Amino acid sequence: MPTRTRLCAALALGLLAVLAAASLCVGAYPLTPGRILALPGGGDPMAARVFFTLRLPRTALAALAGLALGAAGGVYQTVFRNPLASPDLTGVAGGASLGAAAAIVLGAGSAWQIMGGAFLCGLLSLAAVLGLVRAARAERTAAYVLAGILVSALAEAGVMLLKTLADPERELAAIEYWTMGSLAGVTAGKLAAAAPPVLAGLVLVLLFRRQAALLSLGQASARASGLEPRRWRALLLGLTTLMVAAVVSVAGGIAFVGLIAPHIAYGLLRRRGGAFLPLCAVTGADLLLAADLLARSAGGGAELPLSIFTVLFAAPVLAALLITGGGRADVA
Repeated sequence: MPTRTRLCAALALGLLAVLAAASLCVGAYPLTPGRILALPGGGDPMAARVFFTLRLPRTALAALAGLALGAAGGVYQTVFRNPLASPDLTGVAGGASLGAAAAIVLGAGSAWQIMGGAFLCGLLSLAAVLGLVRAARAERTAAYVLAGILVSALAEAGVMLLKTLADPERELAAIEYWTMGSLAGVTAGKLAAAAPPVLAGLVLVLLFRRQAALLSLGQASARASGLEPRRWRALLLGLTTLMVAAVVSVAGGIAFVGLIAPHIAYGLLRRRGGAFLPLCAVTGADLLLAADLLARSAGGGAELPLSIFTVLFAAPVLAALLITGGGRADVA
Protein backbone atom coordinates (compact mmCIF):
# COMPACT_ATOMS: atom_id res chain seq x y z
CA MET A 1 0.00 0.00 0.00
CA PRO A 2 1.49 3.41 -0.98
CA THR A 3 2.59 5.73 1.81
CA ARG A 4 0.03 8.36 0.83
CA THR A 5 -2.78 5.81 1.05
CA ARG A 6 -1.65 4.63 4.48
CA LEU A 7 -1.48 8.21 5.76
CA CYS A 8 -4.94 9.04 4.40
CA ALA A 9 -6.43 5.88 5.89
CA ALA A 10 -4.81 6.57 9.26
CA LEU A 11 -6.08 10.16 9.24
CA ALA A 12 -9.66 9.22 8.31
CA LEU A 13 -9.86 6.27 10.73
CA GLY A 14 -8.23 8.24 13.55
CA LEU A 15 -10.75 11.06 13.10
CA LEU A 16 -13.56 8.49 13.00
CA ALA A 17 -12.44 7.05 16.35
CA VAL A 18 -12.21 10.52 17.96
CA LEU A 19 -15.64 11.58 16.66
CA ALA A 20 -17.27 8.29 17.70
CA ALA A 21 -15.82 8.62 21.21
CA ALA A 22 -17.06 12.21 21.44
CA SER A 23 -20.50 11.14 20.19
CA LEU A 24 -20.73 8.54 22.95
CA CYS A 25 -19.85 11.11 25.61
CA VAL A 26 -21.57 14.34 24.51
CA GLY A 27 -25.22 15.06 25.23
CA ALA A 28 -27.76 16.38 27.71
CA TYR A 29 -26.52 13.70 30.13
CA PRO A 30 -22.73 13.87 29.69
CA LEU A 31 -20.69 10.70 30.07
CA THR A 32 -16.96 10.42 30.66
CA PRO A 33 -14.78 7.65 29.20
CA GLY A 34 -14.21 6.39 32.73
CA ARG A 35 -17.95 6.00 33.40
CA ILE A 36 -18.44 4.23 30.08
CA LEU A 37 -15.58 1.80 30.76
CA ALA A 38 -17.09 1.04 34.18
CA LEU A 39 -20.47 0.01 32.71
CA PRO A 40 -19.64 -3.67 32.01
CA GLY A 41 -18.88 -4.12 35.71
CA GLY A 42 -22.13 -2.53 36.86
CA GLY A 43 -21.54 1.21 37.06
CA ASP A 44 -24.25 3.87 37.27
CA PRO A 45 -27.68 2.51 36.19
CA MET A 46 -28.68 5.87 34.67
CA ALA A 47 -25.41 6.07 32.75
CA ALA A 48 -25.95 2.51 31.50
CA ARG A 49 -29.48 3.35 30.33
CA VAL A 50 -28.33 6.49 28.50
CA PHE A 51 -25.34 4.73 26.94
CA PHE A 52 -27.01 1.53 25.74
CA THR A 53 -30.45 2.96 24.89
CA LEU A 54 -29.49 6.31 23.33
CA ARG A 55 -25.81 6.99 22.72
CA LEU A 56 -24.57 3.66 21.36
CA PRO A 57 -27.39 3.14 18.81
CA ARG A 58 -27.18 6.79 17.72
CA THR A 59 -23.42 6.74 17.26
CA ALA A 60 -23.52 3.41 15.44
CA LEU A 61 -26.27 4.60 13.09
CA ALA A 62 -24.48 7.91 12.40
CA ALA A 63 -21.35 5.99 11.44
CA LEU A 64 -23.30 3.46 9.34
CA ALA A 65 -25.31 6.16 7.56
CA GLY A 66 -22.15 8.13 6.81
CA LEU A 67 -20.39 5.02 5.48
CA ALA A 68 -23.37 4.27 3.24
CA LEU A 69 -23.78 7.80 1.87
CA GLY A 70 -20.05 8.29 1.32
CA ALA A 71 -19.67 4.97 -0.50
CA ALA A 72 -22.83 5.60 -2.53
CA GLY A 73 -21.50 8.98 -3.64
CA GLY A 74 -18.20 7.41 -4.63
CA VAL A 75 -19.98 4.76 -6.71
CA TYR A 76 -22.20 7.32 -8.43
CA GLN A 77 -19.30 9.57 -9.37
CA THR A 78 -17.23 6.62 -10.57
CA VAL A 79 -19.94 4.83 -12.55
CA PHE A 80 -21.40 7.99 -14.09
CA ARG A 81 -17.89 9.37 -14.69
CA ASN A 82 -18.73 12.84 -13.45
CA PRO A 83 -17.97 14.85 -10.31
CA LEU A 84 -21.53 16.02 -9.65
CA ALA A 85 -23.34 12.69 -9.40
CA SER A 86 -24.66 11.85 -5.94
CA PRO A 87 -27.83 10.45 -4.34
CA ASP A 88 -28.98 14.09 -3.88
CA LEU A 89 -28.51 15.20 -7.48
CA THR A 90 -29.64 12.02 -9.23
CA GLY A 91 -33.06 11.92 -7.56
CA VAL A 92 -32.53 8.81 -5.44
CA ALA A 93 -32.62 10.59 -2.08
CA GLY A 94 -35.69 12.61 -3.06
CA GLY A 95 -37.46 9.52 -4.32
CA ALA A 96 -36.60 7.61 -1.15
CA SER A 97 -37.97 10.47 0.96
CA LEU A 98 -41.19 10.39 -1.07
CA GLY A 99 -41.47 6.64 -0.55
CA ALA A 100 -40.96 6.96 3.19
CA ALA A 101 -43.52 9.77 3.39
CA ALA A 102 -46.03 7.75 1.37
CA ALA A 103 -45.53 4.76 3.66
CA ILE A 104 -46.18 6.97 6.71
CA VAL A 105 -49.40 8.40 5.25
CA LEU A 106 -50.57 4.91 4.25
CA GLY A 107 -50.17 3.79 7.85
CA ALA A 108 -46.83 1.95 7.87
CA GLY A 109 -46.23 0.68 11.36
CA SER A 110 -42.64 -0.54 11.22
CA ALA A 111 -39.22 0.62 10.08
CA TRP A 112 -39.17 -2.27 7.59
CA GLN A 113 -42.34 -1.02 5.88
CA ILE A 114 -41.00 2.53 5.67
CA MET A 115 -37.69 1.19 4.36
CA GLY A 116 -39.53 -0.80 1.70
CA GLY A 117 -41.38 2.31 0.54
CA ALA A 118 -38.14 4.31 0.50
CA PHE A 119 -36.29 1.63 -1.47
CA LEU A 120 -39.06 1.17 -4.04
CA CYS A 121 -39.40 4.89 -4.77
CA GLY A 122 -35.63 5.39 -4.71
CA LEU A 123 -35.24 2.66 -7.30
CA LEU A 124 -38.05 4.11 -9.43
CA SER A 125 -36.42 7.55 -9.26
CA LEU A 126 -33.09 6.14 -10.40
CA ALA A 127 -34.82 4.29 -13.26
CA ALA A 128 -36.57 7.52 -14.26
CA VAL A 129 -33.27 9.44 -14.35
CA LEU A 130 -31.55 6.76 -16.43
CA GLY A 131 -34.57 6.57 -18.74
CA LEU A 132 -34.60 10.33 -19.30
CA VAL A 133 -30.88 10.39 -20.06
CA ARG A 134 -31.23 7.49 -22.48
CA ALA A 135 -34.21 9.15 -24.18
CA ALA A 136 -32.18 12.34 -24.56
CA ARG A 137 -29.22 10.32 -25.93
CA ALA A 138 -26.89 12.51 -23.90
CA GLU A 139 -24.45 10.58 -21.67
CA ARG A 140 -23.10 13.72 -20.02
CA THR A 141 -23.00 15.18 -16.52
CA ALA A 142 -25.37 17.98 -17.48
CA ALA A 143 -27.96 15.45 -18.67
CA TYR A 144 -27.76 13.40 -15.46
CA VAL A 145 -27.93 16.50 -13.28
CA LEU A 146 -30.86 17.98 -15.20
CA ALA A 147 -32.74 14.68 -15.12
CA GLY A 148 -31.96 14.35 -11.40
CA ILE A 149 -33.22 17.87 -10.72
CA LEU A 150 -36.43 17.08 -12.59
CA VAL A 151 -37.04 13.83 -10.72
CA SER A 152 -36.12 15.42 -7.37
CA ALA A 153 -38.52 18.29 -8.05
CA LEU A 154 -41.34 15.86 -8.81
CA ALA A 155 -40.52 13.89 -5.65
CA GLU A 156 -40.56 17.10 -3.61
CA ALA A 157 -43.94 18.00 -5.11
CA GLY A 158 -45.17 14.56 -4.08
CA VAL A 159 -43.91 15.07 -0.53
CA MET A 160 -45.67 18.46 -0.36
CA LEU A 161 -48.91 16.84 -1.53
CA LEU A 162 -48.59 14.14 1.12
CA LYS A 163 -48.05 16.83 3.76
CA THR A 164 -51.40 18.36 2.87
CA LEU A 165 -53.08 14.95 3.17
CA ALA A 166 -51.30 13.92 6.37
CA ASP A 167 -52.73 14.01 9.86
CA PRO A 168 -51.35 17.28 11.32
CA GLU A 169 -50.90 15.85 14.80
CA ARG A 170 -49.08 12.66 13.92
CA GLU A 171 -48.15 12.01 10.30
CA LEU A 172 -47.14 15.55 9.36
CA ALA A 173 -44.53 15.71 12.12
CA ALA A 174 -43.13 12.35 11.03
CA ILE A 175 -42.85 13.51 7.40
CA GLU A 176 -41.05 16.69 8.49
CA TYR A 177 -38.60 14.45 10.34
CA TRP A 178 -37.73 12.58 7.13
CA THR A 179 -37.29 15.70 5.03
CA MET A 180 -34.93 17.48 7.48
CA GLY A 181 -32.78 14.56 8.56
CA SER A 182 -32.18 13.75 12.21
CA LEU A 183 -30.86 11.01 14.46
CA ALA A 184 -32.83 12.18 17.49
CA GLY A 185 -35.31 9.31 17.38
CA VAL A 186 -32.80 6.51 16.85
CA THR A 187 -33.36 3.35 18.86
CA ALA A 188 -31.74 -0.06 18.92
CA GLY A 189 -34.72 -1.36 16.91
CA LYS A 190 -34.21 1.18 14.13
CA LEU A 191 -30.50 0.43 14.09
CA ALA A 192 -31.28 -3.28 13.77
CA ALA A 193 -33.62 -2.57 10.85
CA ALA A 194 -31.16 -0.38 8.93
CA ALA A 195 -27.89 -2.20 9.66
CA PRO A 196 -28.39 -5.41 7.57
CA PRO A 197 -29.15 -3.72 4.21
CA VAL A 198 -26.50 -1.03 4.80
CA LEU A 199 -23.80 -3.52 5.77
CA ALA A 200 -24.71 -5.99 3.02
CA GLY A 201 -24.72 -3.26 0.38
CA LEU A 202 -21.53 -1.70 1.70
CA VAL A 203 -19.60 -4.98 1.76
CA LEU A 204 -20.67 -5.86 -1.79
CA VAL A 205 -19.94 -2.37 -3.13
CA LEU A 206 -16.44 -2.47 -1.66
CA LEU A 207 -15.87 -5.97 -3.01
CA PHE A 208 -16.92 -4.76 -6.47
CA ARG A 209 -14.87 -1.56 -6.44
CA ARG A 210 -12.61 -2.90 -9.20
CA GLN A 211 -15.65 -3.41 -11.46
CA ALA A 212 -16.82 0.13 -10.65
CA ALA A 213 -13.40 1.49 -11.62
CA LEU A 214 -13.53 -0.43 -14.91
CA LEU A 215 -16.98 1.02 -15.68
CA SER A 216 -15.47 4.50 -15.30
CA LEU A 217 -13.22 3.78 -18.32
CA GLY A 218 -16.21 3.58 -20.65
CA GLN A 219 -18.37 0.80 -22.07
CA ALA A 220 -15.85 -0.36 -24.68
CA SER A 221 -13.03 -0.67 -22.15
CA ALA A 222 -15.32 -2.41 -19.65
CA ARG A 223 -16.40 -4.99 -22.26
CA ALA A 224 -12.78 -5.53 -23.28
CA SER A 225 -12.08 -6.37 -19.62
CA GLY A 226 -14.85 -8.96 -19.56
CA LEU A 227 -17.63 -6.91 -17.94
CA GLU A 228 -21.18 -6.43 -19.15
CA PRO A 229 -21.55 -2.66 -18.45
CA ARG A 230 -25.34 -2.51 -18.23
CA ARG A 231 -25.57 -5.47 -15.84
CA TRP A 232 -22.79 -4.28 -13.55
CA ARG A 233 -24.06 -0.70 -13.56
CA ALA A 234 -27.54 -1.92 -12.58
CA LEU A 235 -26.09 -4.08 -9.79
CA LEU A 236 -23.92 -1.33 -8.32
CA LEU A 237 -26.65 1.31 -8.52
CA GLY A 238 -29.17 -1.11 -7.02
CA LEU A 239 -26.86 -1.77 -4.06
CA THR A 240 -26.27 1.94 -3.47
CA THR A 241 -30.00 2.64 -3.74
CA LEU A 242 -30.63 -0.03 -1.10
CA MET A 243 -28.13 1.64 1.23
CA VAL A 244 -29.50 5.14 0.67
CA ALA A 245 -33.08 3.96 1.13
CA ALA A 246 -32.16 2.25 4.41
CA VAL A 247 -30.53 5.45 5.68
CA VAL A 248 -33.46 7.64 4.60
CA SER A 249 -35.96 5.29 6.21
CA VAL A 250 -34.48 5.77 9.68
CA ALA A 251 -32.68 9.14 9.52
CA GLY A 252 -34.50 11.09 6.81
CA GLY A 253 -32.93 13.04 3.98
CA ILE A 254 -29.35 14.10 4.71
CA ALA A 255 -28.00 16.52 2.13
CA PHE A 256 -24.63 16.57 0.36
CA VAL A 257 -22.70 13.89 2.28
CA GLY A 258 -22.72 11.64 -0.79
CA LEU A 259 -21.57 14.54 -2.95
CA ILE A 260 -18.65 15.93 -0.97
CA ALA A 261 -17.21 12.81 0.68
CA PRO A 262 -15.81 11.51 -2.65
CA HIS A 263 -14.27 14.92 -3.42
CA ILE A 264 -12.55 15.01 -0.04
CA ALA A 265 -11.35 11.42 -0.53
CA TYR A 266 -10.02 12.25 -3.99
CA GLY A 267 -8.34 15.40 -2.67
CA LEU A 268 -6.49 13.23 -0.16
CA LEU A 269 -5.64 10.28 -2.43
CA ARG A 270 -5.35 12.11 -5.79
CA ARG A 271 -6.75 9.03 -7.56
CA ARG A 272 -10.03 7.12 -7.85
CA GLY A 273 -8.75 3.56 -7.76
CA GLY A 274 -7.55 1.28 -4.98
CA ALA A 275 -8.63 2.64 -1.61
CA PHE A 276 -10.81 5.41 -3.06
CA LEU A 277 -14.23 3.88 -2.29
CA PRO A 278 -13.29 2.74 1.26
CA LEU A 279 -11.94 6.23 1.95
CA CYS A 280 -15.18 7.76 0.58
CA ALA A 281 -17.11 5.62 3.07
CA VAL A 282 -14.98 6.54 6.08
CA THR A 283 -15.00 10.23 5.09
CA GLY A 284 -18.81 10.12 4.93
CA ALA A 285 -18.90 8.63 8.44
CA ASP A 286 -16.59 11.40 9.70
CA LEU A 287 -18.83 14.07 8.17
CA LEU A 288 -22.04 12.66 9.59
CA LEU A 289 -20.66 12.08 13.08
CA ALA A 290 -19.37 15.66 13.13
CA ALA A 291 -22.73 16.99 11.88
CA ASP A 292 -24.62 15.00 14.53
CA LEU A 293 -22.36 16.33 17.30
CA LEU A 294 -23.07 19.88 16.15
CA ALA A 295 -26.79 19.18 15.80
CA ARG A 296 -26.90 18.11 19.45
CA SER A 297 -24.76 20.87 20.91
CA ALA A 298 -25.34 23.99 18.76
CA GLY A 299 -29.07 24.41 19.33
CA GLY A 300 -29.02 25.57 22.95
CA GLY A 301 -30.91 22.54 24.21
CA ALA A 302 -32.90 21.91 21.02
CA GLU A 303 -31.71 19.53 18.31
CA LEU A 304 -31.10 21.04 14.89
CA PRO A 305 -31.58 19.17 11.59
CA LEU A 306 -28.50 17.37 10.30
CA SER A 307 -28.73 18.90 6.83
CA ILE A 308 -27.99 22.37 8.22
CA PHE A 309 -24.48 21.25 9.07
CA THR A 310 -23.87 18.96 6.11
CA VAL A 311 -24.74 21.89 3.82
CA LEU A 312 -22.32 24.09 5.76
CA PHE A 313 -19.64 21.40 5.33
CA ALA A 314 -20.39 21.20 1.62
CA ALA A 315 -20.17 24.94 0.92
CA PRO A 316 -16.35 25.32 1.20
CA VAL A 317 -15.73 22.03 -0.62
CA LEU A 318 -17.93 23.02 -3.55
CA ALA A 319 -16.50 26.56 -3.57
CA ALA A 320 -12.97 25.11 -3.75
CA LEU A 321 -14.00 22.86 -6.64
CA LEU A 322 -15.50 25.82 -8.48
CA ILE A 323 -12.40 27.98 -7.97
CA THR A 324 -9.88 25.27 -8.85
CA GLY A 325 -11.90 23.79 -11.70
CA GLY A 326 -12.02 20.39 -10.03
CA GLY A 327 -15.66 19.89 -10.96
CA ARG A 328 -15.39 20.67 -14.67
CA ALA A 329 -14.86 17.15 -15.98
CA ASP A 330 -17.62 15.90 -18.24
CA VAL A 331 -19.88 18.85 -17.54
CA ALA A 332 -20.17 19.90 -21.15
